[in-house]
Amino acid sequence: MIFDIHIFICTNQRSGTEKLSCGETHGLTLVAEFKKQLKNSNLNLKTRVNKSGCLGICNFGPTIAIYPEGIFYVGVNIEDVNEIIESHIINKKPVERLLLKQ
Repeated sequence: MIFDIHIFICTNQRSGTEKLSCGETHGLTLVAEFKKQLKNSNLNLKTRVNKSGCLGICNFGPTIAIYPEGIFYVGVNIEDVNEIIESHIINKKPVERLLLKQ
């Protein structure tokens, strides 16, 4: 199946290291919340939310990548899920304050 929107949420967990990991800070909770809110939104889009391994920018986590745009959001909290869905997914306007700055 081809999806209109594909959301990857880092759920990587490291042990025995000082490096941060998204899974330890609530990656799985974000996966569940995105799935719940998208299901309840009745969008006319084919969306997919996937757990992801490390996206390579751990110090900014929790990290989310949204395709086909290839946009990365960092420092995402559970309270940000609705804003990302409303602004980015529905209205096609990225949430500037959460964007990964190059």
